[in-house]
Amino acid sequence: MLDIKLLRETPDAVVDNLEARRVVVFDDLTPDRPGWARLSVDRLVALDVAWREALAATEEVRRRQNANAEAMKAVGKLPKDEQAAARAPLLEEGRALREAEREQTAAVQAAEAARDAVWAKLPNTTHPEVPRGHTDDDHRVLRQVGTIRDFAAEGFEPLDHVELCERLELCDLASGAKVAGQKFYYLKNDAVLLDLALQHYALDVAARHGFTLHTTPDLARIEILAGLGFNPRGAGTQVYSIADSDLCLVGTAEITLGGMLADEIIDEERLPLLVAGLSHCFRTEAGAAGRDTRGLYRVHQFTKVELFAFVTGELAVSEAMHARFLAIEEEIFTGLGLPYRVLDIASGDLGGPAFRKFDIEAWMPGRAAGQGRGAYGEVTSTSNCTDYQARRLRIRYRPRDDGSGKARKPRFVHMLNGTAIANTRAIVALLENYQQRDGSIAVPQALQRWVGKDRIGPRTSAP
Repeated sequence: MLDIKLLRETPDAVVDNLEARRVVVFDDLTPDRPGWARLSVDRLVALDVAWREALAATEEVRRRQNANAEAMKAVGKLPKDEQAAARAPLLEEGRALREAEREQTAAVQAAEAARDAVWAKLPNTTHPEVPRGHTDDDHRVLRQVGTIRDFAAEGFEPLDHVELCERLELCDLASGAKVAGQKFYYLKNDAVLLDLALQHYALDVAARHGFTLHTTPDLARIEILAGLGFNPRGAGTQVYSIADSDLCLVGTAEITLGGMLADEIIDEERLPLLVAGLSHCFRTEAGAAGRDTRGLYRVHQFTKVELFAFVTGELAVSEAMHARFLAIEEEIFTGLGLPYRVLDIASGDLGGPAFRKFDIEAWMPGRAAGQGRGAYGEVTSTSNCTDYQARRLRIRYRPRDDGSGKARKPRFVHMLNGTAIANTRAIVALLENYQQRDGSIAVPQALQRWVGKDRIGPRTSAP
């Protein structure tokens, strides 16, 4: 959630941000209506004014109550034969003021709830260097790393990961669909070892960079999801909800790691706090279809290693940590020997909490790209969410004692997240990039000690 001061002091900036992100906060005001963002902010300003007016009216009632109480005290100083007559109207006024206070308090709460219900829909502010736009073509390519293999020069046509999995008995999509539905799957044989190797590899990198390792719950309360900016219920949700409970299956360990410090005030000496989480992830992936999403690329359940950081509330500090997260992600994919590119994601494709987001897309030779073969596919992202999530979850830190003797007022932390490894997509990239002419899959050196071999070949006997 944003600081409400932004609405009061810089409403034009709020208008510009809504336009850049194309975020709708009133159902009847959509981007195809001229001036929709300005009208949205005008309505928000009106809601905030209504709250402040209700608050002022409540304070006026309380002022009158104080005056009434003082008048009652003064009655006690009058001669006894005059006190009853003087007290009667004050008692009647006191009863009326108590009822007025109850009504005004309710009015304040209703006005605040009406304003905050809309205010909570606003996205974070946007980094000034983020490219503006709403399509994939609007993302800025920051760099491309690695060499894309020329399979034609090697004398064979690359297969996609689904075909490779079928030939090498690495995945059973049909049984997954039969047991749990489409987009569920079984990993088999050496793919299981590859999956575990990726977990070990990512956790090893995270530990070397000072992250405290966790396995996290697969469930979280609705209030935690909402606090982190996820939509747990309603249209467009990507979240599986648990019936008759306030719990949801998590789509990322960002939820469980970010929720660890909800409602806490921590000492600045503990920051930066770096945590990594290994978790299962569950996503409905509503509306996802097509060749580019088939097989393991877009599924309902997968394993992921997530990086998360809590830092002090200075933008320079969180931006430096954001660059560090991206460097770690690049280290992981460089270590796997996969060609990739880094994108600065356009404003219209940022998640609500993200101030800025970088994606890494790995080259996938079996992925369709127009009339050709092969394309980049997203494998990681990292976002700086500044204090947007911290405000919702009430996560603050107490600044260091500066020796002045002044009280140290708590401040909101900045929070960042980043994918170390999303296993299914990493497996797609590895299988397709490391396939060999004889049909086998070479295992990257970084994973060989956990897989236990340097090549995955056809099985010689039935499992």
